[in-house]
Amino acid sequence: MTDEKESPISLEDIDEKLIPAKIPAKYINNRVIVFNPLYASYLYVKQKFFGSPLGISKPRLEYFSKPSELSLIEALYLLKNDKITIYDPKIDKFYSYDEFYEISKKNHYKFEEKYVIYQDLRKKGYIPRPGLKFGADFVVYKKGPGLEHSPFIAHVLPHDAKITAIDMVRAGRLATSVRKKFVIANPLTLSYYFFEWFKP
Repeated sequence: MTDEKESPISLEDIDEKLIPAKIPAKYINNRVIVFNPLYASYLYVKQKFFGSPLGISKPRLEYFSKPSELSLIEALYLLKNDKITIYDPKIDKFYSYDEFYEISKKNHYKFEEKYVIYQDLRKKGYIPRPGLKFGADFVVYKKGPGLEHSPFIAHVLPHDAKITAIDMVRAGRLATSVRKKFVIANPLTLSYYFFEWFKP
C-alpha cells in the first residue's frame, strides 16, 4: 500500500477550541481507533506523537485526513491522563482506566512491564513509539519522528529474565545496522542498560 498524496491542512487553519478535552476513541476488535481525522491529527501533531494514521507510513507534521490507531499502551496512557475516552460499541460501554488496563494485559504480551517503561520514558521527556520493525519494544526519540533519527531502541525485560551472549550479539548488531544504541529496560528498578558495538 502506498501513501496517499493529499494537500496538507495548515495548522493555522485549525481552531483548537474545536478539540474536546477528552478525545473520543473506539475499541474495536482489540484496536483503539480515533475516527475523527482532526482529533487524530491533534494527538499526533500537537500532543507529541500519539497514534499512527491509517494508510500513512510516514506522516508529516501536518494535519491528515485519516483515522488513527492508538496502541493499547498509548491508549491506556492517554486514558489515565484524561486525554481520551474509550468506547466499546459492541457492548455499549465506556471503559474506566482499571477496566481497560485489565483488557490490555490480556491482549498484549508483556503489557505490564512495557507500560511501566513507557510511562517512565514519557515522564523523562522521551517519545517512545512502537519498535517492532527494529526488533525491539520501542524506538525512542528526544524530539519525535520526522524531526530526528531516534537515538536508541529499547527492549523491556523483567528483572528475572535471562539474556544470553547470543542475544547480546544480536542486539548489538541490530542496533549498529540501524545506527542506534540498544537499551535493555528493567521495569522493576526503572534501570536502563545501554549496549554499544565497539572494536577493541
